[in-house]
Amino acid sequence: MKSVVVRKTKRLSSGHLWVFSNELVEKPTHFEPGELVELINTQGEFLAMAYINPHSLIAARILSRQRIKIDADFLNQRLTDAIAFRKRLYGNTDSGRLVFAESDGLPGLIIDRYADTVVIQSTTAGMDRLLDPVVETVNKLLSPRCIVLRNDTTIRRLEGVAESKRILKGELQPLAVIDEAGVQFEIDCWEGQKTGFFMDQRENRIAFANLVSTGDGLDLCSNMGAWAIHMAKKGVKVKCIDIAQRAIEQVNRQAELNGLSNRIQAECANVFDHLKQTAAQSHDYIVLDPPAFAKSKAKIRNALKAYQSINGSAMSALKTGGLLATSSCSYHISLPDFIQMLQQAAKASGVRTRIIEIRSQAKDHPSLLAMPETRYLKCVFLQRI
Repeated sequence: MKSVVVRKTKRLSSGHLWVFSNELVEKPTHFEPGELVELINTQGEFLAMAYINPHSLIAARILSRQRIKIDADFLNQRLTDAIAFRKRLYGNTDSGRLVFAESDGLPGLIIDRYADTVVIQSTTAGMDRLLDPVVETVNKLLSPRCIVLRNDTTIRRLEGVAESKRILKGELQPLAVIDEAGVQFEIDCWEGQKTGFFMDQRENRIAFANLVSTGDGLDLCSNMGAWAIHMAKKGVKVKCIDIAQRAIEQVNRQAELNGLSNRIQAECANVFDHLKQTAAQSHDYIVLDPPAFAKSKAKIRNALKAYQSINGSAMSALKTGGLLATSSCSYHISLPDFIQMLQQAAKASGVRTRIIEIRSQAKDHPSLLAMPETRYLKCVFLQRI
């Protein structure tokens, strides 16, 4: 196996799993994208097993700090451990994230389960090369009715690999239906956002629903209305707003599935525009879960301005005593920056608020202490006072 010489860095020695191209002694132009390599330091000492991509800014991703063979047995053990960890967390739940890339020692790999359907997503050239034994092991361990490959994420462009979707086993119809704390969701694993559903907000949706009763709610950037369905189950009349017509159709489908069509209203509109037309102090509960506004460091400043504007408008629309669940899935926006933005939004809007709870991604999306990139979701529950 070929070796790659890496300069010593504090980040790498502290346990980070990425090696950037400027940390390599020589440009890796003679390697194939995704090729397995050994990383060594400038003294020739072994550092890690990794895969490499000469076309990516993240030139190498570490699979193991031990000199071991990266084969079907290795993948079987990592996948078995990841699944066992989720079972320890949740018992025999019918859905969840089974593999969260670096956090499970499998960089570039996402695996989600929706009842009898499993969705696999590879985001790197290196993981593409390992997919056959991954799929074989997943099929052996879980025996799903259907396996879908969702390699259609734009992240793959950074690796120089094509986007695609395939059904690897079975058929998608009927669509998988999962149970989330007594609420049913029908999951479209072919066309739905991410792998079909926003799994990372699951525990936050449930926690917020435990704080609501009757009243008027607003679910902004609603996607398929998961927050709204939970609130409606508690007796809240909720209006969902999303800019995508397909999302609105999904909201209506989920409401029908749960017998909550009389409590859910869905409208296709721009959230910023809708909030400008929303009367002050008109809602008891508001959920604000926008897409990532900052996808790079260069966009942080403008993103914070957008977050402040939309959060300030949402705070103004809350009744006194009302609750707001607001989130950011932008890794580049830190939690301190997010909290400061909320303070500024409240001040600019002339609204007094207090924090009820600060939350993050669900436990099946664990983060590594050595990799802040694995901690990305911020979710704050506020009350207008």
